[in-house]
Amino acid sequence: MTAFARRLAGHLARGLVMILIVTTVSFFVIRSVPGDPMAARYEKMVEQGMSPEAAQRAVEVLFGFAPTGSLWQQYVDYMSGLARLDLGQSLTVPGVGVSTVLFSAAKWTILPVLAGTLLSFLIGIVMGVYAAIKRSGKLGDILAISGSLLHGVPQYVLALLLGAVFTTLWPILPQGGTADIMFEPGFNAGYIGSLVEHATLPVLTYALAGYGGWILAMKSSVVTVLGDDFILAAELRGLKRGFIFRYVARNAILPLFTILALSLGMLFGGAIFIERIFNYPGLGLMLIDSITNRDYALMGGAFLLITAAIIVANIAADLFYTVIDPRVRSGEGVA
Repeated sequence: MTAFARRLAGHLARGLVMILIVTTVSFFVIRSVPGDPMAARYEKMVEQGMSPEAAQRAVEVLFGFAPTGSLWQQYVDYMSGLARLDLGQSLTVPGVGVSTVLFSAAKWTILPVLAGTLLSFLIGIVMGVYAAIKRSGKLGDILAISGSLLHGVPQYVLALLLGAVFTTLWPILPQGGTADIMFEPGFNAGYIGSLVEHATLPVLTYALAGYGGWILAMKSSVVTVLGDDFILAAELRGLKRGFIFRYVARNAILPLFTILALSLGMLFGGAIFIERIFNYPGLGLMLIDSITNRDYALMGGAFLLITAAIIVANIAADLFYTVIDPRVRSGEGVA
């Protein structure tokens, strides 16, 4: 087995253990939430004339585990269903499986998160390089201050400000939903334009929230690389400034790729606030609705999906860094 395969196997094993731990903890935490929708549904079915045994079977089918058994038995039933990739039925969307609800909502979270993060990453690293090179001038100070200010503002505050400006004070962008109902869903200019219009505020919020961190991280990384011996050697050899700039940027950006992958995973959790503010029907808004409705199965599935996204992002970050940095590959080869 190669070093890369061993590394991947180790990450996957640790990831599965972490998912098991988070799933277990979230199951018992969710069950401790006040209010029991399963018991309420069971009692309602019995009151409507259904026998206790039939009501128990119906609720078991609906939620994925028996409501009248012990907590441990419910946990065993839930984990056995999870092993079969069966997350149960959603209470928020009756008659629809949790997996279907999750994947239907996930696409409206993945696309804005991905677009906003990549936009902030590209702008942040470019501005970070200039902030480092011009750090003794006014341009460097302005860029560094802008990064510090935006980095210190919470995501939900940015979302509230953008919503107030572009939907109330200057109402040029819509708030709520993914597209205007007047357009028929499909590959047509009107519908696609409406999708972009409705996603603009969430994407802009993600981009502004991440911009400050990227510009500060890139500036720090560039300043560190500028002090390396190979930069001094390149200057002494008389290489053109453009070549030196390319070497600096290439080496300074390597550590940021790891942060990029991690930030994509972490933003799934941050989407809760942004989607709630803009009433954007992604994973975050779905999670809030499931908590409000005490939809245990959907809550557990959402926590599981968010956890898996973060773990996969961690694995991808480590493996990607191994691929792009020859120093790590050579270290593995020696080991």
